[in-house]
Amino acid sequence: MALITRKIKGTEDVLPKQSYRWQFIENIMREESRAYGFKEMRTPVFEHTELFARGVGQTTDVVQKEMYTFDTKGGESVTLRPEGTAGAARAVLEHSLDNEGLPIKASYFVSCYRYEKPQAGRLREFHQFGVEEYGTQSPVADAEIICLAQSVLDRLGLSGVHLEINSIGCPECRAKYNQALREYFTEYKEQLCQTCLSRLEKNPMRLLDCKSPEDHKIAEGAPKITDYLCEECETHFGEVRKYLTCAGVDFVINPTIVRGLDYYTKTVFEFVTDCIGAQGTVCGGGRYDGLIEELGGKHMPSLGFAIGLERILMVMDAQGIEIPNTDVCALYIATMGDDAKQKAFSLLRQVRECGTAAETDSVGRGLRAQMKYADKIGAKYSMVLGDNEIAENRAKVKNMESGEQTELALDDSFAEKFAVLLLADEKAFKI
Repeated sequence: MALITRKIKGTEDVLPKQSYRWQFIENIMREESRAYGFKEMRTPVFEHTELFARGVGQTTDVVQKEMYTFDTKGGESVTLRPEGTAGAARAVLEHSLDNEGLPIKASYFVSCYRYEKPQAGRLREFHQFGVEEYGTQSPVADAEIICLAQSVLDRLGLSGVHLEINSIGCPECRAKYNQALREYFTEYKEQLCQTCLSRLEKNPMRLLDCKSPEDHKIAEGAPKITDYLCEECETHFGEVRKYLTCAGVDFVINPTIVRGLDYYTKTVFEFVTDCIGAQGTVCGGGRYDGLIEELGGKHMPSLGFAIGLERILMVMDAQGIEIPNTDVCALYIATMGDDAKQKAFSLLRQVRECGTAAETDSVGRGLRAQMKYADKIGAKYSMVLGDNEIAENRAKVKNMESGEQTELALDDSFAEKFAVLLLADEKAFKI
């Protein structure tokens, strides 16, 4: 019988045999963000469309071309989130989190949705880890979240990932810069794509982020934002660099980084690698001091970053970084007869209550098939229970790799003694 449907183009399934990879990187991200004082936030997968139009920016590719937007039965326009920051900012405002003290530090794991051509490192449904910090304009905060991102990448074992930073200034110095960009790109109007032509007057900085090879080449000769920074923005950028140097974080200044979303101000940064092709940005972020005001709140300087989980996994695969699999069955109990099945069920409850993975047959296999299955799932130890073992109240636990056997009593101490056995094996995973 043919399948009635398959997964939608641009989406991927994470199968049970792959999920440990995701859990490994997610656990590291949670641990590192917790060390920096960030607590997890969870927001809805869809929001009112106006949130992204106002927060992300009307002239961005995300809003103009890529959002999944639809009308509800009640006539409301809603959009599947294309990124995590706007929803987090909305939650901060709606729940008046500033009353709990500043700065507000939040982290999240989100699925995001953008309608674009699927390719390596770019899907229509993708996943991000992000952090947001609200209520501080200090350059120390900028350096701190960059250090957090660096800590995550270091713990994952990634190599060849370099940090690029820039400042895109505040509205005051950006106005002068935008005028310089208009004057520069006007000379090339006949060569620009239609999208860039529409942005020339409204938001010329978006031209620097165009994906067209021809427009990108033109943009290489455009004025640099670093030549137009006001004194405050220049001082802030200098302080960020100073604190990064204090922390031993290497970086290069890339004046062409503008990021793809309109809410950015001052500091912007990217962690980039060349080992996965064109989609080499694995982490991007910066400061967005005007976002909260744009969404209807009082001035609250903010900043954050997002890391693409799919891209992190691609880099780890490309660099041959092995992710430890702790999703392994520690003990498989094979049974012969009803009494053995009942005893196994009791012992499994003990072992599992200790936090150790253990299994037994649930489909009616014979003994030989059970042992084949134990080997197939990679069980660390196996044990056979039959009438003799039940009568003696003892059974032998076998190390499936070495073949070594250890006899254990089938009493209330079984789980504890099995745990000691696991810990004594230097090759056993942590339980």
